[in-house]
Amino acid sequence: MLPCEGVFKNATGTSVIGNNELCGGLLEFHLPICISKSFESRKIHMVILFTSVISGVLGLALILAFIYLCWLKKKVKEQISSSTDDLHPNISYGTLLKATDGFSPTNLIGVGSFGSVYKGILEENQTAIAVKVIHLAHHGALKSFIVECDASKNIKHRNLLKILTVCSSSDYQGSDFKALVYEFMDNGSLERWLHPNISPSNGNELPKRLNFIQRINIVIDVAFVLDYLHQQCHIPIVHCDLKPSNILLDAEMVAHVGDFGLAKFLVGSSLDSVANQMSSVGLRGTIGYVPLEYARGCEVSREGDVYSYGILLLEMFTGLSPTDDTFRDDLTLHSFVTKALPEKVLEITDSILLQERESHLGPYNPPHWLSKSDDIIQECLLMVYNIGVACSYEVPGRRMSISGVANKLHQIREKLFALGLHEQGAPLTAYI
Repeated sequence: MLPCEGVFKNATGTSVIGNNELCGGLLEFHLPICISKSFESRKIHMVILFTSVISGVLGLALILAFIYLCWLKKKVKEQISSSTDDLHPNISYGTLLKATDGFSPTNLIGVGSFGSVYKGILEENQTAIAVKVIHLAHHGALKSFIVECDASKNIKHRNLLKILTVCSSSDYQGSDFKALVYEFMDNGSLERWLHPNISPSNGNELPKRLNFIQRINIVIDVAFVLDYLHQQCHIPIVHCDLKPSNILLDAEMVAHVGDFGLAKFLVGSSLDSVANQMSSVGLRGTIGYVPLEYARGCEVSREGDVYSYGILLLEMFTGLSPTDDTFRDDLTLHSFVTKALPEKVLEITDSILLQERESHLGPYNPPHWLSKSDDIIQECLLMVYNIGVACSYEVPGRRMSISGVANKLHQIREKLFALGLHEQGAPLTAYI
């Protein structure tokens, strides 16, 4: 430190050039200001203190995060136990492994967002089952498993796919294993009937065809389920993923709605509080069937299920998937049908129905009594399409109530029965 006294009072008579370590002195020397050791010491102490505080806060945050994760893991285990207790989760991994021949690809009957479904045969009683193995590595899969178990405990209806039991244990490698075991549906999914997959493996399989009465019966079955879920359950439930692949048909072609992995309880429950802390499954539904308001961030609702139902109904009678290449830009299945009504009812109807009609009636000059019946059939088709359109309006408040849908469909079925049309009889295929 250069003093300001003595010879250093006269800047013109003194030179300090070359002394780079000096500081202080008169301003004329242009030396840097001296920093006291005490100031430097305080600065170092401040840095150490700041670093210690930050490290302490981060350490505390990590400890709290660890405690929270341990608590959440415990709550999830309790939720899984609570959700599966009434479902008799007593089937072992080994039993399912044997029933499905080691989860053989030849027994694979479906793949979804959260699991793969295999056909199996229980050795002890030769019962056919469908086993949904949950893909636990997929985001939201565990939540889906819990939701489906919890929903199944609270709903009972003849048109719901029944869960027989569950498996919540470990595989032979010690990894977590979760599976749902359902009744096996002999006629598979509605998707397979509407859009059969033509491939060499099933080239000899007869094409699947649904006649008019079968389609009406199926949409009535599904309407019953939605009315039950929305209005009659103790805790109302929104399915959130209604589509053909989630509708299964038994040996008698009765429809059963399944896959409640995305379902939402409209009244808060312990399930929702824990599951929501685990993860978010994001947008609920499948492209083409999910209502537009969900994409805008609106809460799930009964009206959302009604929209999906409307699209499903239009798909069943036009034979066109809502994601078909036909629908581009602003054209949707809803607008496609709306533009065709009422004059072009037959033009938009599934070609399978029209082929059956023409194979029996012929394209020209049917007898008078057949013409009258044919007019009634076209009237019924128009009623069906109007219902589908009324259910799939963009504005939720404009959509038809599901109870109103069921009543209208009953009227249509009564009209068909009045003509003597029934599912097994020849008169049906004589018209549509």
